[in-house]
Amino acid sequence: MPFSAVGKKKLAGHAAFLLVDIIVLALATRVNQFQDFFYVADIFPLALSIISLILVVLLFTVDLALINSYTGRAQSEIGIFGVLSIFWLAFNAFSTARWRQIPFQCDSIPTDFVDEREWCKSLQALKSFVWINFLLCFGIAMFTLRYAIAEYYRGNKHIFQMPLSRYRPELRSDQHFGSGGRGSEFLQFEKMT
Repeated sequence: MPFSAVGKKKLAGHAAFLLVDIIVLALATRVNQFQDFFYVADIFPLALSIISLILVVLLFTVDLALINSYTGRAQSEIGIFGVLSIFWLAFNAFSTARWRQIPFQCDSIPTDFVDEREWCKSLQALKSFVWINFLLCFGIAMFTLRYAIAEYYRGNKHIFQMPLSRYRPELRSDQHFGSGGRGSEFLQFEKMT
């Protein structure tokens, strides 16, 4: 079954999140290499971007590989991206508080300290991209929650029974999708009694 319109938007959101996450990973690596991975506040974005990258690539792969993946359903996406956004918010607040002592204008650092200037510019970029990553993660969770609730109240209760990438509102709730659900041959005995 090809991807639905909402499924294409969902996959585009995941791809945008992955792109920003890879940028955060590259910047965090550069910032941490300068300080030899010493400060915890600098390690948090690195560790969380690695975890996010692995998790979202896994979600992306499972959703593309399996027609009826549970991880692609609305309730899973809301939970996973909701928890990820809480972690991004908490770690960003901690790291940003530590980075407040670093000058915003990196050009104010004397020209004799070329490496420090480059580190400062990388850190300012990292500071921006970690918050963009949080906003994308939170936005995906809230968009999915809003869409799922709206569809559920329109009578499309099957939104929680199929992956969002293949969800179509025109399917009736009693139609079975894929091989899951209660479409068992043993139900015929239950109906006869």
